[in-house]
Amino acid sequence: MDAAALRALLDQSRAEAEALRAELEETNRGVVALYAELDEQATQLKEATELKSRFLSYMSHEFRTPIGAIRSITRLLLDRVDGPLTPEQEVQVRFVQGTAEEFSDMVDDLLDLARIEAGRLDISAEWFEMVDLFSALRGMFKPVLDNHQLNLVFEEPVGLPRLYTDDRKLSQILRNFISNALKFTPQGEVRVSVRLEDGDRVRFAVADTGIGIAPEHLGSLFNDFSQVGSPIQKRLRGSGLGLALSRQLATLLGGHVSVNSTLGAGSEFAVTVPVRLQGGEPAGSAGTSAHTTAGSADAPAVPPRQTDQPASA
Repeated sequence: MDAAALRALLDQSRAEAEALRAELEETNRGVVALYAELDEQATQLKEATELKSRFLSYMSHEFRTPIGAIRSITRLLLDRVDGPLTPEQEVQVRFVQGTAEEFSDMVDDLLDLARIEAGRLDISAEWFEMVDLFSALRGMFKPVLDNHQLNLVFEEPVGLPRLYTDDRKLSQILRNFISNALKFTPQGEVRVSVRLEDGDRVRFAVADTGIGIAPEHLGSLFNDFSQVGSPIQKRLRGSGLGLALSRQLATLLGGHVSVNSTLGAGSEFAVTVPVRLQGGEPAGSAGTSAHTTAGSADAPAVPPRQTDQPASA
């Protein structure tokens, strides 16, 4: 190859390299612009989230005053402080009272969701016995279970380790699951159980024999304001926040939620959390629980493994 051909080849290579360099520079400028746009959108999204959280927090606090007033007035009316009520008046006042209670629960859920999104919901972990948790839940639902065709059963958590986590947040998740199960189970049973998984995690499950959920609705159950469109759902309206909040709380506790359901046959909602919340005390401080029902002053005496007595008994 002569010098002229070599020179031509070299010029061609230089031209290709220059074209490639220009293309790379253009690509880099595009990438930088894209990153800048993404940063701007991330900032705008963060600001919008903070504004939403502040709005929800502010409105939730503002709603508490009228809700408290309505609940106090209905309580006074039902106590006959201002005189007797006719049967129809009592029905109407109880309807107002029930609606105010639902509104209050929705406001509490909104406030908790706002705190979680703002990173301001504190987790207070401590060691506790699962039998005490179940005893408290049993006592909580006993007064409200007025359906004689429905049993609420708590399987006794015998031989399971103590938990180091936020028992109030865990109780809130289970209360949401149990409330939903009772609401959508006209008759049969709602069963609450717990088992150890992989030695360092526990799975709490709330299984019912209720109306069940169609497969196409399962994926969106834990989204904010999500509700299943069924006749009984339309009759028993809720905020659609309970399950979304439960998922957020489970994540804060280092766990996750799940659901299995068969339409017309019932559902099982579960939350799985670690035995010891990360960042807590050393695992050696926990031991296998020596608590049985007989060892708990708050829990009624029941046979080992489970009680088949309804919570209303």
